[in-house]
Amino acid sequence: MRNTPPCSIRVEVLPHGKGLDLPAYATDGASGADLRAAVEAPVSIPPGERRTVPTGIRVAVPPGYEWQIRPRSGLAARKGVTVLNAPGTVDADYRGEVKVILVNLGDATVEIVRGERIAQAVLARVERAVMRCTESLPESGRGSGGFGHTGRH
Repeated sequence: MRNTPPCSIRVEVLPHGKGLDLPAYATDGASGADLRAAVEAPVSIPPGERRTVPTGIRVAVPPGYEWQIRPRSGLAARKGVTVLNAPGTVDADYRGEVKVILVNLGDATVEIVRGERIAQAVLARVERAVMRCTESLPESGRGSGGFGHTGRH
């Protein structure tokens, strides 16, 4: 149950996005709103290649938030297509068209058609940090252990 009112995102539909559904949550419990392909003709993505797919919308994300563009699990599981820079970020001050970089990791060419759900957008709070230069860092239990430092496979 939500204690605070939901944030509002203003959505402008561009000419090539007319007639498509606005981003929408598929279920009451969904955290991501589905984004649709605003393409005039099908876009083919051969195996191992990527395409930038327009959504036909511009948005005004509230200050203090970002819109994280994430893959759709069904598209990834069925066709091997995912968001290349997942999660992509739409910043609060960005006013260009929302586009999704899709990559085909499968073994067959995939066609993206107009209105197809291609990604999901999750609204997330963003904290801004102040960077301070220092001569040393405090010690931690992990130290400088990086990739694979726990020894688990």
